[in-house]
Amino acid sequence: MNFGNHEEFEFPIQKFEHMLKTNEVLFFDTQDFENIISYYLDMGKIGLAKKAMKIGLEQHPNTPTLLLLKADLLMFEEKHDESLELLNELKELEPTNDEVFVLIANVYSKQDNHLASISNLKQAAALTDDAEDIYHLIGMEYLMLELYEEAKENFIKSLSEDFDDYATLYNIVYCFEFLDQREEAKVFLNKFIDENPYCQIAWHQLGLLYAEENELVEALDCFEYAIISDEYFVGAYLEKAKILEKMKRFPEAVELYQVTLQIDDPTAFAYYRMGKCYQKMGDTNNALRSFKKAVHEDPLMDRSWLALTEFFIEQNNFEKALHYINKALHIDEENELYWKKYALICSKLGLKKEVSTAHGKINDIRQFDLSFYTSHTDLMVSEGLWDEAEEIAIEGLIFFQNNHELLYRLAAIQLHLGKSLEALDHFREAFSASPAYIELMPIIFPDITQTKAYKAVLGILGVDDDDLQNF
Repeated sequence: MNFGNHEEFEFPIQKFEHMLKTNEVLFFDTQDFENIISYYLDMGKIGLAKKAMKIGLEQHPNTPTLLLLKADLLMFEEKHDESLELLNELKELEPTNDEVFVLIANVYSKQDNHLASISNLKQAAALTDDAEDIYHLIGMEYLMLELYEEAKENFIKSLSEDFDDYATLYNIVYCFEFLDQREEAKVFLNKFIDENPYCQIAWHQLGLLYAEENELVEALDCFEYAIISDEYFVGAYLEKAKILEKMKRFPEAVELYQVTLQIDDPTAFAYYRMGKCYQKMGDTNNALRSFKKAVHEDPLMDRSWLALTEFFIEQNNFEKALHYINKALHIDEENELYWKKYALICSKLGLKKEVSTAHGKINDIRQFDLSFYTSHTDLMVSEGLWDEAEEIAIEGLIFFQNNHELLYRLAAIQLHLGKSLEALDHFREAFSASPAYIELMPIIFPDITQTKAYKAVLGILGVDDDDLQNF
């Protein structure tokens, strides 16, 4: 067969599309077909990619690079089994081709077989001297399995080959934080900075770690170095400004928020924070101006509407406060705080019906949120506020009558408060509703469940304490 050359075509795409229009058979080398297929895949033109693939394999049968692209195309079409079958054939033909193992790993990953994916990625890493991207993929697979220590180790390997891979750096810090290894994260970042002193992302992440632990001076220094490393790094300016706010250095914080408005498009967040700073400086005019600019930039940022509400409450201008709290409620009508503000404002304006409506709405919100009562009760217990914990549990039972989670909590709290008879009644009621839940009591109330009073309750309920200890 004679192939036309058509050297007048400057680009393979033009030549290929001319061939399709004229049905004339033209010759392309394998690199041309790779470029054509990749181009159509990137453009989302799957039909044309498949046509190019078919013609390419007709002109260059069993070419590994084209077969790899075919496997990739099958994967894109979610024909995972066909893709895997083709890739396994390629693996037999080219057992040292790392790309084959990477694609096999991708198929397994899409099938949620992450261990098989990791196995193939490790084989790929062993076959190449340029493995940083593969280590990153291994780290991502471990993340899918929630094996954060293993994920972290592989991300670190990836970063050691490419210090400019900021996505990997973020993932490393994420793993440290999830593993509650903040001190280890600081050590890692400080060592990384020693080798890469102008890495703004590393300085920024280190600053966030210091800020979380309220080490404000250290955090401030980190954000300053991040800015020195990249004077257009808006995130560093914002974080530095937030630290300055905590240090009550409000004029300096305002200056930094203003810098972010000059570097990038204005943001509602910057205007909102500036308004808060101006308020604390006693500059009500600039505070009001900043809050209004915040809602102009982002009308859906409800805390800006809340800031305006609180501003006018402080000014005793309840009519305007009502206008702005309605804006906030329009965005989030399930926010209990907003309804409390609404009730306060309506009370000041003598709107009794609206106050009643607000209280009803607050009760409705709480009624549909059992976790509010359980978590808030546990919080009060952890703070040693036993009377408050009892009140919250009792209030919760008004809305969640006979709920075993609240009954168990109330019983344990009353046992601690010395209200033995009430505690026993509630333990009986809770145990009747859910006998199995008593197994969680040593986790929720470890100290109380070691007392003689609690063990006596177990005896009355007919529960074997040894069985619970084996839980």
